[in-house]
Amino acid sequence: MKKIPVLLMGCGGVGRHLLQHIVSCRSLHAEMGVHLRVVGVCDSKSLVAPVDVLKEELNDELLSEVCSIKSTGSPLSNLGASGGCQVFNGSEAKRETEEIAKLLGKSTGLAVLDCSASVETVEILMKAVDWGCCVVLANKKPLTSSLEHYDKLALHPRFIRHESTVGAGLPVIASLSRIISSGDPVHRIVGSLSGTLGYVMSELEDGKPLSQVVRVAKTLGYTEPDPRDDLSGMDVARKGLILARLLGKRIVMDSIKIESLYPEEMGPGVISVDDFLHNGIVKLDQSIEERVKRASSNGCVLRYVCVIEGSSVQVGIREVSKDSPLGRLRGSDNIVEIYSRCYKAQPLVIQGAGAGNDTTAAGVLADIIDLQDLFP
Repeated sequence: MKKIPVLLMGCGGVGRHLLQHIVSCRSLHAEMGVHLRVVGVCDSKSLVAPVDVLKEELNDELLSEVCSIKSTGSPLSNLGASGGCQVFNGSEAKRETEEIAKLLGKSTGLAVLDCSASVETVEILMKAVDWGCCVVLANKKPLTSSLEHYDKLALHPRFIRHESTVGAGLPVIASLSRIISSGDPVHRIVGSLSGTLGYVMSELEDGKPLSQVVRVAKTLGYTEPDPRDDLSGMDVARKGLILARLLGKRIVMDSIKIESLYPEEMGPGVISVDDFLHNGIVKLDQSIEERVKRASSNGCVLRYVCVIEGSSVQVGIREVSKDSPLGRLRGSDNIVEIYSRCYKAQPLVIQGAGAGNDTTAAGVLADIIDLQDLFP
């Protein structure tokens, strides 16, 4: 049985689902000859770990308890030391997390999983790479930070997996990596990379006002608590930057042209979420409606897309043909069109659910299993 020690940073929605997947897939992984040995789980302030990380692990009962505690919004510190585990808080948690990564990275090997949404994990990830750890990311921020950080993470491509940073469980990164390694030059990528904005655009196509669509999307749980986090386009830009850097583009976030669906005077630092939803966004209905009608008269529909071409990355609303893969997209699916020498006339199209904690966690789990040959 091949044992892979794993240390999880971030036990929000994705992290909890990942722990649940690990527990529920025990018999499947046993048939594959693999056992995932969870040696630590962190939230933003605490770490829970076994007393002896070299020999012990957090058992499935304890992992389920962690999921239960975090699902209520409570901190890991509520767990308390029990069942052979230790709980560290504050600066001590950070120090112990680094000690585990250093100890196991240099001995048995360790997969460090970042399922947080924080830029604060970058520091330990940089150290983990130096200590010989493998890194699996659902968090986009480490890969969209400085080029220095990106280069260090990407220096040993066999030891990093980040499929879930773009398109959740969709094989976007894997497909693009295969095309690149085959020597087939990619000259253009067009993608609808936000399930929220994909839903919004397809609803606008039916003639509904933007304000109504966004309110419904929030009620359905499609948006962040503040829908402007989606409407700003920043999440799409991060995904576009990851794809562009994978292609070898030496670019930073400031060089990406991003179209926000709301003006600065309606930004989070200016008006509240409630004010935006009830008084602000309705002022945007008419201009968007006019764009929808203009696109329709041209035989097109509007889609919020990321376009990577040459050294340029642009994110915003574009008119696309109704008959194209992007034009036929409905609902919250993601879709990516990859154009290369081999996929020139007809692009490689990857489509499916590109968001959701369950789907994203499944992608992370597949990435971990994909690393098994790097462990003794």
